[in-house]
Amino acid sequence: MQCVILAAGRGTRMGELTNDIPKPMLPLLGAPMLAHKINMLPKSIEEVIVVVGYKKEIISEYFGTEWGGRKITYVEQTKLDGTAGAIHLVKDIVHDRFLVTMGDDLYHPDDIANIMRHPLALLGYYTQDAAAFGIVTLDDAGNLLGVVERPHGFTDGLVNTGAYVLNTDFFKYPPVKISETEFGLPQTLVVMSQESPVKVEVTQQWIPVGNPDDLVVAEQFLRTLL
Repeated sequence: MQCVILAAGRGTRMGELTNDIPKPMLPLLGAPMLAHKINMLPKSIEEVIVVVGYKKEIISEYFGTEWGGRKITYVEQTKLDGTAGAIHLVKDIVHDRFLVTMGDDLYHPDDIANIMRHPLALLGYYTQDAAAFGIVTLDDAGNLLGVVERPHGFTDGLVNTGAYVLNTDFFKYPPVKISETEFGLPQTLVVMSQESPVKVEVTQQWIPVGNPDDLVVAEQFLRTLL
């Protein structure tokens, strides 16, 4: 199985920390965040496809074409046109089912294994800080019903963590435009879910790394896995 990691952005909220390095390569416990993410993937992931952009050479020089026993493939996103835009760049590389995660978020390995049990899936997380994330709505069977991006007016709720299991049927659906310049993966997945159910699993542990303070929390999380 393949995993696509979206790692093209700079991470402007990190300030000077990303002046010379892309956010997924920021060090945590002595190794790049992206290295930890790849190390924690299930053994069934044989190839990692990294969508790169900002200072892409730092990522490709570190990992090369094979790392930790896995094939590493790079696709450049020259136009930052959203998560759906990024996924469409790998259309001719992925096959069957594949995992998608964000390059600047940390997920518990058990949660990744859990969503991989389903043909199609999204990982959600209940939080009291929902205003910063997209809200996920479910049907009675626990399948994806909708995604409402910010600003949505909710202070708490089930939010989208940016971890998915997709299949190549995803590319049959036109990317859903969410702004003047961006197309959303989760919004496109909602359209797909009208014909193919998308299971929503809920995690208790998700570390979105958006600003410098989050790096401390991320290291604490990684220590629990050692």
